[in-house]
Amino acid sequence: MNDQYTVVINGKPQGPYHLSQLSDLNITPNTFIRKPGMDDYKEAHAIPELRELLGFKYQKTAPQYFAAFDQRLLATVIDHFIIFGIYSIVILLSFIFIEGKDQRIMAYLVPFPSIFVIKLIYGSIAEASKTQATIGKKILNIKVTDLEGSQISFGRSLARNFSKILSVIPVFFGYLYSFLNRKNQCWHDIAADCLVIKDRLI
Repeated sequence: MNDQYTVVINGKPQGPYHLSQLSDLNITPNTFIRKPGMDDYKEAHAIPELRELLGFKYQKTAPQYFAAFDQRLLATVIDHFIIFGIYSIVILLSFIFIEGKDQRIMAYLVPFPSIFVIKLIYGSIAEASKTQATIGKKILNIKVTDLEGSQISFGRSLARNFSKILSVIPVFFGYLYSFLNRKNQCWHDIAADCLVIKDRLI
């Protein structure tokens, strides 16, 4: 079954063909092909066995689908909800060892700013990892990349997340700027030469 390929010829899917039959077709590096187990069609140059069979070279394709503002906002809300939930559980457990109402209020409020520091560090690590996304972004199937769609370094990820202050200071206009940018970039994305992309129009 995995040796069967569907080929888009003149705008119409044809096949299935066995791998050995593909060399007889007029396949170019940009011909769309799909085989069992693939979620969607890919260009021929993006499939390793076809590059070997037909002598194509892998061509890096610039990202085409960019995460919308609402998707990014929802991902951020999910991340903050998870971090705040963990923070609240830790604080409530600490109440076992803290007596007195005033002391408990102080124990809850004093470390509160640490949520934003934790989000900064966690976001920087997660978005520089192989998944290129925090939990919120994973749920919404979006990720952070460089301008070519590749994984970014931890340094660039940290710079991007720290630069969010630039998007916040002018009454969050840096975030709203994504509506004016054809790649849906916020100011902190531009500052770090990053994109937030999705695989398909979802």
